[in-house]
Amino acid sequence: MASQELAQKLQRRLQLEESGEAAEGEVEAVKGAAAAGEVEERSCLTASADAELSAKLCRRQDINEGAAQPRRAAVFNPYTEFKEFSRRQIKDMERMFRLYDSGRDGYIDLMELKLMMEKLGAPQTHLGLKNMIKEVDEDFDGKLSFREFLLIFHKAAAGELEEDSGLLTLAKLSEIDVSIEGVKGAKNFFEAKAQALSSASKFEAEIKAEQDERKREEEERKHRRAAFRELKSAFSQ
Repeated sequence: MASQELAQKLQRRLQLEESGEAAEGEVEAVKGAAAAGEVEERSCLTASADAELSAKLCRRQDINEGAAQPRRAAVFNPYTEFKEFSRRQIKDMERMFRLYDSGRDGYIDLMELKLMMEKLGAPQTHLGLKNMIKEVDEDFDGKLSFREFLLIFHKAAAGELEEDSGLLTLAKLSEIDVSIEGVKGAKNFFEAKAQALSSASKFEAEIKAEQDERKREEEERKHRRAAFRELKSAFSQ
C-alpha cells in the first residue's frame, strides 16, 4: 500500500515538473516520502539478513548441544575423494575405524578415541583428545565420521600435521602406510601424468585382483559342495 502511494506521488511530481507548476512544498514532501521508502526498504533488508544469521547461529548451537544433526552429503565415496590412497589402504583404514567404533553408530567419539590411543600405546589427555578431534572435525559435532578419519591420513601423507600432533602419532602407530603422495612431488607435467596413469592402472589391477579372489573362493565353495554331495550319496547307498 505504501509503495503504491509513493509511486502515485512520484508520478504526480513528474507531471508537475513537466508542466512547470510544481510547488516547492510538494516537491520536498515527495522527496521526503522517497527517502522514507528507501530507509524502510533498507530496514527490511537488514532485518532479513539478521534473521538469516540468527537462524544459522541457532542451528549451530543446536548441533553443539546435540539437539540437531549437521547436514551431510548424500553420498560419500572414499575411493573417488581420496584418490591418493589405494583401495587396500582405504579398506585397512575402514577396518581400523570399525574396530574402534564400539558403539557401531558410524562415529568415533571422545571415549572411543581415548581407547584407541591407549591401545596404540600413546594415551592422550582429555584436552589432547578434544584437540585431535577438533583438527579434522568439519561438521563440529565433536566426533569423527569415517570421512574425517580418512582426513587424518590424508593430512599425514601430505605433511600437513605438526610433529607434536596427536593425529600424526595416530597415523604413525596405525601400521597403515600413507607415504604415497600421488603426483604432489612430481618434477614436471609429464612426470605427474605418468604417476597419475600408474596410479589408475594400480587401482584397476587391485579391482581385478579382488574379483579374481572372489571367483577363486566361489570355485572352492562349489568343489566343497560337490564333494559333500558325493560323500552324502555314498553313505546313502
